[in-house]
Amino acid sequence: MKVLVLGSGLMGRGAAFDLARNDAVKEVIVADRDLKSAEALASEMGSKVVAEIVDAADRKQLKALFEKVDTVASEVSYKLNLLHTEVAIATGTHLCDLGGNLKVVEKQLKLHDKAKDAGVTVIPDCGLAPGLANVLARAGIDYLTRTDSVKIRVGGLQQEPRPPLNYSLIFAVEGLINEYIEPCMVLRDGKIAFEDPLIGFEQVEFPEPYGKLEAFNTSGGSSTMPLTYEGKVANLDYKTLRYPGHGHKMWCLMKLGFMDSKEQDFGGVKVAPRTVLEKLLEQNLPPTGKDVTLLRVTVEGWKGTESRKIEYELVDLFDDKAGLTSMMRTTSFTASTAATMMADGTISGRGVLPPEKAIPPEPFIEELKKRGVDIKQSVF
Repeated sequence: MKVLVLGSGLMGRGAAFDLARNDAVKEVIVADRDLKSAEALASEMGSKVVAEIVDAADRKQLKALFEKVDTVASEVSYKLNLLHTEVAIATGTHLCDLGGNLKVVEKQLKLHDKAKDAGVTVIPDCGLAPGLANVLARAGIDYLTRTDSVKIRVGGLQQEPRPPLNYSLIFAVEGLINEYIEPCMVLRDGKIAFEDPLIGFEQVEFPEPYGKLEAFNTSGGSSTMPLTYEGKVANLDYKTLRYPGHGHKMWCLMKLGFMDSKEQDFGGVKVAPRTVLEKLLEQNLPPTGKDVTLLRVTVEGWKGTESRKIEYELVDLFDDKAGLTSMMRTTSFTASTAATMMADGTISGRGVLPPEKAIPPEPFIEELKKRGVDIKQSVF
């Protein structure tokens, strides 16, 4: 199969790394508007990977590239995902993306029938959360006869936290602030509800050296799951994991107005406080260094007449040998795996489908295990 990776940034690099090592993949095209960046990545990854220049917002250029491959992993901004979906349908090419915005995903889902008629599979939200977390939640829900509760707890952290926030920018600051300010869609008593971000604090314990962490409401991590399981699952929520104290500091910044997007006049200069906060975070937070991804998905309910709890846990570390951050591995490997599973027929559904509907859990978990992303399953 031939695979196109859109974007040669961190996530594009992770996807290209994985695809270049997949024997089923004959060629990988890495495309970016910065040709030198794409060429440098292709050179690093070996002869199977070639570079192309593309404006990921240009329909004509995209169409020409999509027609060269069987499947596409889009590793660029969520703002382009709807366009990429339209091009995938027009060219009959499978596509997955990293998601990042439910409003965009909802527009993509409206193209389901067109994609199905074209014999194409499009899977938005193929990252860590949403993405991998959705598939694991589905695995637990499918295992049970009746599901009472789904709790998704995920965090990308430094292995060695440093002040002032015990956090560094594991991914783009814009996405981070969005998670901290937007309403959080959940299921309560089988119905969709919305809760505020940066509340609902609880303590979650992971194996040492991480120990006791805090979890709190953030938006976007479960994406379409409340919509998919409304009326089928009683309670479902998503919370972000951080080292203790981080969430309350961010809550204070939010309450003081530092996350507001409306411009204000400061001595004759108009600027949005959020713009200033984002810039200061980028400038002053410590380098990421070696990171860790922590994930726990807990699903509780009934298996026949017996109560059951099934839990999926992941502790994934920075890859010293490959030089890949854990966030790159757990996010981009999800996309690259989904891309190949669409091309080889393991993912057989057609249309625009969220990951919890499109991706069969067992073969997906096995594929990630081959890549060193080892998810532990426990049943109680």
